[in-house]
Formats: sequence, structure tokens, C-alpha cells
Amino acid sequence: MSRNLLSVITLSVLILCSLPYLVAAGDEACFYCGMKRSAQGHSWMVIEYDDGSSSGFCSLHCASIDLVLHRERTPIRILVADYYRKNLVEAERAHWVIGGAKAGVMTTRAKWAFERKEGAQKFITEYGGEPATLDAALKAAFEDMYSDILLIQKKRRTMHLDKLKADHH
Repeated sequence: MSRNLLSVITLSVLILCSLPYLVAAGDEACFYCGMKRSAQGHSWMVIEYDDGSSSGFCSLHCASIDLVLHRERTPIRILVADYYRKNLVEAERAHWVIGGAKAGVMTTRAKWAFERKEGAQKFITEYGGEPATLDAALKAAFEDMYSDILLIQKKRRTMHLDKLKADHH
């Protein structure tokens, strides 16, 4: 096999392996709430399933909804944005922080991910919160789902009523 052919094959494999990251890097919208990645780059998640499908979500809240609704599929990879750097990292390897004074995305109890332990510690020093694992963050997301959905519905109802009032004036 010639060096040029080997180089082309190697480059092709690298590009194919990078496609999920390249697709996720666009300004896609969360499947459930419609938030754009450009606005939620610090909490964005991507789930890749065993059937070859993958989707992007604004937060652990929306990613958790997908996990519940698609129990028949097995996630083979979960990526999450580093809070500070906004790059996607393996969610299981991330250093998670639950809670703190910084408002969460789609939740009252924030769950943030950090590629490095130093990032998580910096966040805890600035905003509070507790160090956690992906499993603990997922458990917290499931526990918070009921109250988070009630809060989201209340906000939407208020926005709808405000719009109706504005339209009548």
C-alpha cells in the first residue's frame, strides 16, 4: 500500500470519527425545548445511542427526558460541555457540580460539568455546590424533574398571559 493511499485512508477515518463532533458543533436546537446551542454552549449535551442515532440537548434536564422516553435504546456515549471552555467531553469522565448560586438551565438545582477537577473546584469556590459524578447528576435530574417541569410550565403560562395583555393594549 502506498504512503499516499495510507494517508488518505487515515485522514478519511479521522474525518468520519469526527463527524459527531462536527455536527454537534453547529448551532442546533434542543429537541425538547428549542434552545440553541449558541446560547447554551456551557451546558450542551449529546447522547449517542446503540442504534446509531444521536441528539443534542440544552442541558442535563432535557437529556434526561430523552433517556426516559427512549429506554429501549442504550446510550453508548454521552458528551457534555465543559462549563467554562464549552468543548464537549465524555460525561462519565467529567467532574460534576450539583447546586450552588448559579442558576441552572431548565432546572432550579443546577448540574454543571467540567473537564478538569480544577474547573469544578473554581466553580465551587465562586458559586458553591457539591462535587458529583455523572450518576449523581443524573439521579438529581430525575429527582428534580417534577418541580422543574412545574416551574417551566408556570413561566410559559406567565409569558403567554403577558403576551395576551400586550396584544390587547
